[in-house]
Amino acid sequence: MEADEALERLRARGFSEDDAQRLFAHFSEAEARGKFGHGFSRVEWLETLEVDPAAKPETVEAEGAFERWHGRGALGYLVLDAVVRTQLADPPERSRLVVCEQTFPTGMLGGWVRRLADGGLVAVLTATSPPRLGAPGGPKVAGTNPLAIGIPSSDGEPVVVDVSMGAVTWGDVIAGLADEEQLVPFGGEQWHKAFALAVGLQLVVDALHHEEGYGAVLLVARPESDPVPALRERVAGLRLPGDA
Repeated sequence: MEADEALERLRARGFSEDDAQRLFAHFSEAEARGKFGHGFSRVEWLETLEVDPAAKPETVEAEGAFERWHGRGALGYLVLDAVVRTQLADPPERSRLVVCEQTFPTGMLGGWVRRLADGGLVAVLTATSPPRLGAPGGPKVAGTNPLAIGIPSSDGEPVVVDVSMGAVTWGDVIAGLADEEQLVPFGGEQWHKAFALAVGLQLVVDALHHEEGYGAVLLVARPESDPVPALRERVAGLRLPGDA
C-alpha cells in the first residue's frame, strides 16, 4: 500500500484529520525503519476491526509520579500518542509510572520511546496483546509483549531498544512476511528465556490494571547523566540499537 492510499483510507475510516495524521505518522515511521509489520499493512488490518474512530482516551488518575489512562474505545496507537504528548508537555519532576488500560493495538513501541528520548526523557515501555506465545506443544499464555527502552543523548541520537519476545511478530504475519507457525518465543533451544520475559511482562501489566484486557505500562524519568556519547565513542562507529 502506498502512503497516499494509506492516509486516505484512514480518513475514510472516519478518523478526524488530527488522528488520521497521527496514525499515518506512526505507520510511516515504521515503514521508514523497515518495520513493515507495523507499517501501512496495519491500515488494512484496522479495517477488519470494530473501531470507534471518534473515541478519545481519558486520564483517570494523575498524581504527579503516577498516571492511569483508559482507552475508552480509542485505538491503542492514539492512547499512547496522547500519553507521549502529555509526558513531553508536563515531564515528571523525577520519574513517573503511567498505566494504560484497554489500550490495544500499541504498534511499534520503539517509536513511542524514541519520541520521549528525543524530548530528553528516559523511557521504558511494554504492552500486552492476545496470547500468542507458549512452551512448545503447550497452550498460548502470553502475548509477544515487546519491551522498548529509549535513552536520550546530548549528541542528538538516542539509543532505542525495541524487542519482541517472539521469533517473529504478529505484524510480520499480518504483512505476509511470516507464517503464524513461526510465532514462537525467540532463542531457538534457549526459547525459555524469551518465554520467561513474555510471562513476566504480561504479569507486570496485568497486576497494575484494574480491568481485564490488554494495555501498556510506561516508566518515564529525567536522566541524571548522559551515557550515550561515551558509549558511541567506545564502540567506534558500531551501529547501536535504534540507529538508522
